[in-house]
Amino acid sequence: MTDHRDPASRPPLTSGGTAPRHEAQALTKGGCVAEIELDGKVYTLRITRAGKLILTK
Repeated sequence: MTDHRDPASRPPLTSGGTAPRHEAQALTKGGCVAEIELDGKVYTLRITRAGKLILTK
């Protein structure tokens, strides 16, 4: 299993488009809130009325 906290185990993030891309509306299934889990912790992704993204723990 990959430890996302270990920088050596993460793929490099570049502007070359190598990171996976996800549509925010798809993550929220057309709504404005989605929950994302990482290492047993749940984060909330919100799309604001202004079209901005907020990620909170």
